Amino acid sequence: MAIARVVSFEGVDRDRIEQVKSEIESGERPDEVPATEFLLLHDADAGESIAIVFFDSEDDYAKGDATLNAMPTDDTPGRRTSVRKYDVVGRMTA
Repeated sequence: MAIARVVSFEGVDRDRIEQVKSEIESGERPDEVPATEFLLLHDADAGESIAIVFFDSEDDYAKGDATLNAMPTDDTPGRRTSVRKYDVVGRMTA
């Protein structure tokens, strides 16, 4: 079963989210974050974002979580307000 790391941020302005979007689209993924998928949501009016990172195993999650927790705050979309771990119990794509 997959595991999701869900992080919420506040204080995320449009310029910063465009910068993060550009970094994501560059396709470079750190080796220390063995994620299978990354999803970034943004509510421009509220200045909030949610980042969802999917992992295939507990070991991958632990490695990625440690790396992401050690990131400098300048590398995040905004001020981190919460980090939660979820089991992915269902998934559907079109």
